[in-house]
Amino acid sequence: MGKRRITGSFVALITPMNSDYSIDMGGFRTLLGFQRDAGSSAVLIMGSSGEVSMLTPDERHRIVAETMRMKEGALEHWYGCTGPTTEATIAYVNQAASEGADGAIIAAPAYICASTTDIVRFFLDVADASPVPIGIYNNPPRVQTDLSAEEILEIAAHPNVLVNKESTGRVGQVAQVCAAKPDISVMCCCSPNLGLIVPTMALGGHGTANMTGNIIPREMVEISRPWDEEAQPMRFRQTYLENLPMLHFVYSAINPVPVKSLMAAVGLPAGPMRKPLTALSGEHLARGLRVVHDLGLEERYGYRMPDPAMMAAE
Repeated sequence: MGKRRITGSFVALITPMNSDYSIDMGGFRTLLGFQRDAGSSAVLIMGSSGEVSMLTPDERHRIVAETMRMKEGALEHWYGCTGPTTEATIAYVNQAASEGADGAIIAAPAYICASTTDIVRFFLDVADASPVPIGIYNNPPRVQTDLSAEEILEIAAHPNVLVNKESTGRVGQVAQVCAAKPDISVMCCCSPNLGLIVPTMALGGHGTANMTGNIIPREMVEISRPWDEEAQPMRFRQTYLENLPMLHFVYSAINPVPVKSLMAAVGLPAGPMRKPLTALSGEHLARGLRVVHDLGLEERYGYRMPDPAMMAAE
């Protein structure tokens, strides 16, 4: 029997915070309901979009415990469990599993710039030890390590690895992975600058593991829908091109600064970012608000709209 497949929109959720930088658990409840209602398939809590590197171990444990108590319906709860070492990563995975998590997403540990051979072993060691399914995240923009298609396929053969999220700049790698038809959900980052969404979905990808779904979740559900029926490529093209300005805005500064700033401006639970990150203001934020207006998101989602002219004049 093959592995179960996750398809559709897998949203890398922000971590909402109060004005004193503490974790806003009520905000988490609201955001999880927002994703459920929009039809997202899964959320990644405490990925890089969730400022995971700025959270303490106690906060990470508490977020898992409390958000798992908020789980309702079919929305899967996956958690970013990467630690600085293999042992620390396994400990985070075990804690998430003990709370009932659906799975854990693992990236190469930051800063150490390990060889790809070492990182393949890291992923396989975590998969061997994990009580829950894991997904691997090839994320060279953040951690430098960039796995080849052959290395990804080696990891994908592990029975406990269910998801591959790809953020390489080598677009041709998507075709190599899809051509091999691994028993795994092939997903990609939603950055338009990396240019992975169109080839991933066109070549048989199963969805996107995206950040933009924090602000346009229903649109990302459509963009992330596998091309299993004849009309889907045309629906994809229309939705993707229409929402391309928002995709570009969300990646117009280091994540999660643009998306979290925009969410706060339109009334979603977001709050501040932990220093040294600071929220967008002035013309940069006004640019995002103009995209919200041009896409009609005030009516579609009930977003409040500060005056973009006033924002630009700050």
